[in-house]
Amino acid sequence: MSNKTINTEQGHWLLAKMGKRVLRPGGKELTLKLVNGLNISNEDNLVEFAPGMGYTASLLLEKKPKGYIGVELNEEAADRLQKKIHSNGYKIVNTSAAETGLESSSVNKVIGEAMLTMQPDHRKSEIIKEAYRILKPGGFYGIHELGLAPDNIDPEVKKEVQQGLSRSIKVNARPLTRSEWCALLEKEGFKIKSVEENPMDLLKWKRMIADEGFFRTLKIGFNILTHPEAKRKILDMRNTFNKYEKQLTSFAIIAEKQS
Repeated sequence: MSNKTINTEQGHWLLAKMGKRVLRPGGKELTLKLVNGLNISNEDNLVEFAPGMGYTASLLLEKKPKGYIGVELNEEAADRLQKKIHSNGYKIVNTSAAETGLESSSVNKVIGEAMLTMQPDHRKSEIIKEAYRILKPGGFYGIHELGLAPDNIDPEVKKEVQQGLSRSIKVNARPLTRSEWCALLEKEGFKIKSVEENPMDLLKWKRMIADEGFFRTLKIGFNILTHPEAKRKILDMRNTFNKYEKQLTSFAIIAEKQS
């Protein structure tokens, strides 16, 4: 499938088309914890993997880092974001997070949200390796991803949840448990500094209002109601999330590249 244009068959892009800006499994609250935990300053050179619609990018740029590079594979999304960013030292590159083309040990903070989840396990490792490669020693990598609970989840239940999500959101979703996410990072040389957790309530009204505000939530609801096919797909997504509510969670993890 082409990565040039946004595929609104995929759940996250469909929600974006309906007006949803916060597309992270742990919501705005967990994104803010991740961003604040990275302690971004005007001395930082920062890379964001898969900025998508640019919600987190706007939060990061408010911190006025010395440099910002958004690595976005989708050409249409990359073009949209580049038009929003006008400051010197800030840019979007249209390439893969596994092969950024950036210099080794050239940045001191990397952030990525809701993108490792959508990769097979070997690809997750490739992206984590790339984050490690471009980070300076002592640099930090922050991720915000869909998770599974409990830590000792039955393998058959895990498989069922992953398959159910993939069918519903039209993306090969492979969330992991807390210990599995940490192990992936540690395997590539990172040391875990902090782990935060939040319920995966992406399509619940309380979370929607917290993330989007009351009036924007109403607008999103109106858009969904007036687009029958989108409504059908989004209700299917919500039903899937509700079905696996006990197994789904979200994690924000900050890891350090060892010197």
